Amino acid sequence: MSEDRFTHTALFYQGERQYVSVVTAFVREGLESGDPAAVAVPAANLRLIEAELGDDAARVELLDMTRAGRNPSRIIPAVLRDFADRHPGDHVRIVGEPIWPGRTTTEYPACVQHEALINYAFSGRAATILCPYDAERLDPAILHDAELTHPVLRDGGGGGGERRSAGYAPGQVVDRHNQPLGEPGEFVSLRFDRTNLARARGLAVERAVELGFGGDRLDDIRLVIAELGANSLDHGGGSGLIKIWAEAGRLVCEISDTGHITDPLAGREPVDANIAGSRGLLIVNLLSDLVRVHTRAGGTTIRTYFDLPACTSTPAMPG
Repeated sequence: MSEDRFTHTALFYQGERQYVSVVTAFVREGLESGDPAAVAVPAANLRLIEAELGDDAARVELLDMTRAGRNPSRIIPAVLRDFADRHPGDHVRIVGEPIWPGRTTTEYPACVQHEALINYAFSGRAATILCPYDAERLDPAILHDAELTHPVLRDGGGGGGERRSAGYAPGQVVDRHNQPLGEPGEFVSLRFDRTNLARARGLAVERAVELGFGGDRLDDIRLVIAELGANSLDHGGGSGLIKIWAEAGRLVCEISDTGHITDPLAGREPVDANIAGSRGLLIVNLLSDLVRVHTRAGGTTIRTYFDLPACTSTPAMPG
């Protein structure tokens, strides 16, 4: 319905039948037009779509969003832009479901900010993205936010055509969820600068080992803290504060400094490995299970979460 090259639509569906019918029709319409198509939705929904597509499923890139989009800040660079950038010159058609029943209140602000930022990341690009919302099971406040982050709305029922969203205001949503993250309970902390950045990184690694992390995942944590620490040194006033704790089945590492992130897409756009430039926040988003950010003039806090290994309980934080 839009004359723009990019269309971003929220689909409000009720029940599996509506979901499967609308989503598969959307995908098949794209395939008939020659559009490369991808579907990134939670695993249970992905199985429904794959079964309904039948032989056509082989022509579609299928991704489990609970894995590929576990961290909402990862979805634009590693799912949406990754697919679109592999098809330069084509109009791409993508189903992306980043918000589903079961997302936690800690994750939700990052989810809704992601939905808002898609509009900036794909502005002017030849793409159609459909975002399903379970209208029966999601909170009405979430459905209202979808009206703010999507310029086009669609109901899943038989006569449900597309309509423009009267409340579309993605910038308002980004700002509303850019809030202080609150103080944790018990934590260990360290102020760092160029003289002891390695100690800050080591503190996070020590706690991760205590919680059962090892191998590649331990290396990921080490790299994330190294990148955040380097950003504090280079862009955050030359020093920072790291806090580390465990909560709700996750290791949490937070770094704050006096910098200010002014680009809302910082860390959410793919970076050509052959081009020099900062990619620290991108690495953080790609490797973490969740990233929360509060930034303002005079200070930024970035909180990264890592899911504990499945067999690990959460021991008490040392005093």
